[in-house]
Amino acid sequence: MTGSLGIALPPRPVPGVKGLFSLDPAVAHLNHGSFGAVPLPIQRAQARLRAEQEQDPDGFFEGLSDRIARARAKVAAALGAHPDRLALLTNVTEGASVALESIPLARGDEILVTDHGYGAVTRAVERRAAEAGARVRTVRIPLETPDVDGVAELVLAAVGERTRIAVLDLITAPTAREVAGPRLLAALAERGVVTVVDAAHAPGHLPVNLGGLAAGAAGPGGADFWLGNLHKWAFAPRATAVLAVGGRWVERVRPLMLSWEHDRGFPYNVEWRGTCDYTPWLAAPAGFVLLERLGAEQVQAHNAALAAYGQRLLMERAALPALPAMPGLAMRSVRLPPGCAESRPAAQELRAVVRQRLDARVAVSPWPGGGLLRISAQVYNRPSEYRRLAEGIGELIKS
Repeated sequence: MTGSLGIALPPRPVPGVKGLFSLDPAVAHLNHGSFGAVPLPIQRAQARLRAEQEQDPDGFFEGLSDRIARARAKVAAALGAHPDRLALLTNVTEGASVALESIPLARGDEILVTDHGYGAVTRAVERRAAEAGARVRTVRIPLETPDVDGVAELVLAAVGERTRIAVLDLITAPTAREVAGPRLLAALAERGVVTVVDAAHAPGHLPVNLGGLAAGAAGPGGADFWLGNLHKWAFAPRATAVLAVGGRWVERVRPLMLSWEHDRGFPYNVEWRGTCDYTPWLAAPAGFVLLERLGAEQVQAHNAALAAYGQRLLMERAALPALPAMPGLAMRSVRLPPGCAESRPAAQELRAVVRQRLDARVAVSPWPGGGLLRISAQVYNRPSEYRRLAEGIGELIKS
């Protein structure tokens, strides 16, 4: 169905979401893919845990690692993962460092990344390579590459005799497109390349099944190491993420620091870090419960349709070309004109101007030849917010 301007109509709101979030209603929060938004029931669950901790700190920390393990088991069930091959941690960037520290590298070895990868993860790759005397090869993926098969061809063409590791996004942050599809991961495994998949945007956003008890050498989701944030789309408090590890790597995981749980091995040796705030992890299962109560498939379908609606508005009302999109994704990107947001400072400035003049939060990433503007959609968003952005962004990028 289309409206009078030929623009596909937005989806109907998801029932039961009114009053679920504490977001400022005067601002269009169109950047859920960066920091998420914690629903009020999950905020209250975490507040109860913090109150419990402060009532008796000694008692709260006694046996806490096993309590974390019970929360982890619930998270693992929601992701179809083996609970003993999955660890809770703070974010995907931390998980990437754990994975990179766990994979042996020799001088002259090579790590593959793409130019669509998340910057902090790529920096971790560069540091690990420098320490080992290895090199980083960046695969350039043109923005117009049509689909995941085209991306796979470019990545596989870059694999050489010394390629040891490939660090790839399942869904890229700046361009909102699929890279680490099943075909590519299988082909890399056949070539003996260890795969680290940054699936920061997958939990709660896309259907996830990490293989459970059947996960073998190929690892979770077809990868050796699979990393996912829970604070973005799974309604968990921030500083909550997972690291899932293929069976052959479990005994080789090297935590970033030693702790009193080190001798228990993975995942305890990765999870425990002394007197940290573990309440986000303990509250995380409640996020999946809420998602299921709302209807995970309904939420995902709504968000994908609303993001597509917003992208179409940006194309037709602001004349911004769309980047290829993965079906079912609740994030969409458009290309800004040449000279606009091509550097990091310029991208940050445009993001701030959009907030100041249009009362909207969006993601802007620098890119040669014209930056990228990314929108997200979540159940709290309204079609009018995307219309306001599309009608106002044109004047901003001209000025």
